[in-house]
Amino acid sequence: MNRYLFRRNNLDDGGILRLFRDGDPAAHRILYDKYSALLYAVCLRYVSEEMAAEDVLQESFIAIFDRIGSFEERGKGSLKAWMVRIAVNLCLKHLRNTSRFRFEELETAEIPNEPETESLGPDLLMGFIRSLPDGYRAVFNMFVIEGMSHKEIAGILGITESTSASQLHRAKARLARIINNYREENK
Repeated sequence: MNRYLFRRNNLDDGGILRLFRDGDPAAHRILYDKYSALLYAVCLRYVSEEMAAEDVLQESFIAIFDRIGSFEERGKGSLKAWMVRIAVNLCLKHLRNTSRFRFEELETAEIPNEPETESLGPDLLMGFIRSLPDGYRAVFNMFVIEGMSHKEIAGILGITESTSASQLHRAKARLARIINNYREENK
């Protein structure tokens, strides 16, 4: 591999943005190669079906490529955060458009003994999170993973802050039961 190509494939975000500004056709591939796995994982956190998550990932990159000319870098990690936000918003749009975005009030929200999660491994834990109902999963991801406040979640989802808090509590309760059941079955 020639040295120039190797350097281009190891660019930081600022270097990738310069390629876009310069109109370099390789910029799309470099950005995709660097961030597609991360954004796919984000999509899977919200959209439980793999094919639908792949569709949302594709929509995310189309939106990113369309809007990257207006992106303003605000320091290290800002490009990644911006792209994650686009992917999350498109995941939420997908859930709303497929009429699967409901908030459930069906079960008790009593949290059983809070389980230890460190030994589960990320893939298993992600599978448990993906098994949550869409509304629970969305609020859980937005609060726990994305670090949003209940006020921000309420504004994005068009719900009240108390509904966001309730859905988070119920998501944690269901997740704790899933983990505890798994541990009981796999002693």
